Amino acid sequence: MPSSMTAASAQLRHIREQAKAGTASWRRKLIYWSGAVMVGIVAVGFAAIADKAAHLRSHIIAISPLLMLLVTPCGMALSSWLTVKWFRGAQGSGIPQAIACLHLHDFKTIDKVLSLRIAFAKILLTTLGLLSGASIGREGPTVQVGASIMHTVGRFMKINDPMRQHALIKAGGAAGVAAAFNTPLAGIVFGIEELAHSYEQRTSGTMLTCVVLAGVTAIAMVGNYTYFGHTDSVVPVGASWLAVLVCGIVGGVTGGLFSALLVRISRGIPGYAGRFIMQHPIIFAALCGLVLAVIGVLSGGMTYGTGYFQARESIMGTQHYPMSYFILKYIATIVSYCSGVPGGLFAPSLSVGAGLGGWIAQFLPHSTPGAVVLLGTVAYFAGVTQSPLTATVIVMEMCDNQQVTLALLASAFLAFGVSRAICSHALYGALAVKFLRSATPRRAQHAQPAKVMRDHASS
Repeated sequence: MPSSMTAASAQLRHIREQAKAGTASWRRKLIYWSGAVMVGIVAVGFAAIADKAAHLRSHIIAISPLLMLLVTPCGMALSSWLTVKWFRGAQGSGIPQAIACLHLHDFKTIDKVLSLRIAFAKILLTTLGLLSGASIGREGPTVQVGASIMHTVGRFMKINDPMRQHALIKAGGAAGVAAAFNTPLAGIVFGIEELAHSYEQRTSGTMLTCVVLAGVTAIAMVGNYTYFGHTDSVVPVGASWLAVLVCGIVGGVTGGLFSALLVRISRGIPGYAGRFIMQHPIIFAALCGLVLAVIGVLSGGMTYGTGYFQARESIMGTQHYPMSYFILKYIATIVSYCSGVPGGLFAPSLSVGAGLGGWIAQFLPHSTPGAVVLLGTVAYFAGVTQSPLTATVIVMEMCDNQQVTLALLASAFLAFGVSRAICSHALYGALAVKFLRSATPRRAQHAQPAKVMRDHASS
């Protein structure tokens, strides 16, 4: 056979192989993109049913506030029973589970934690918690749901490389934040700062694409909105920056104490109380529900649920809440977490921070009250999560105000430093370590949790 014909045949074969590889690449991308769109759809649907649950709870309170003394304990007990009996892995926020899975290489364990069954349960049980009056949010659970969807996409594509699978989990979690808050920049920063703790060139493209597609899907379904509306508050250089200092310190102390307490509780309570909780989790959840109902009755119903309306009214300046709101919401969030029912900490922390800022504002007459509320929100949130960049971008995007960016950053980083002095490990990282220890075999229980702690300590 002439050499020219051989060369032509080889060239045709090369072209066919390139075309086949290109087709496979585009097919893979379309499946990834479909998963990101699904994250956006599910996040919007989750928000809708969570709002329905809040409206139904309001109707119950309108009939008689004392009805919550029955509804809350029963609802919390039911949620705990379903979690313990049928949906182990759905408890808590959902962010620690996503972080833990980024450090796991056992696909069987990841499949259990990030299954669509657990994701579905996470949505229903968080909604049940909101209906019952627990001080929880849906944003953390949306992170686990988004990670579950993208993990399922990866398994469908038969991806066996842990690095590529971890990239999809990280992308799904970041997309969940972006779609839940309509804050695409915050989703990206959250993926880098909280989930990955580094900017990896190999995986950043997947995360960015998923965040954009999930965000666009959410906007297409509910419109381009800002979570807390629009504010024009400013913090001019001068006496007003005293608010940055005060909010940063107070937010860091209160947020750090909150995190330290939750980390300590997650490691187990000693003595009879700890044994009672371990042996009777459903009864304990009912008792937590009773405490929440009593707090709710004392606060006039303000401490139930996410605290979204209270935070929005404080930020917009349409309503001023007393210091008691900050204290009672703070306690309600701790009790809700201790109960073990599924639910996140993002929204309640924002609400507690707004209450803190509103209380501080009355002592700072030279600062704009709305700006102090924003500074209190970002400081407390940064103190709880020890993720100052995520806190800053979330608050900035949620109120559509770039004029206070520098003040928000300063307050967030100050709160981060104060919080780290009180609680040496970031909350979600410490909870992820606990989850890893319960999810991994004993022979692997030292290397992986230690790596998580190092990652969060160096963040």
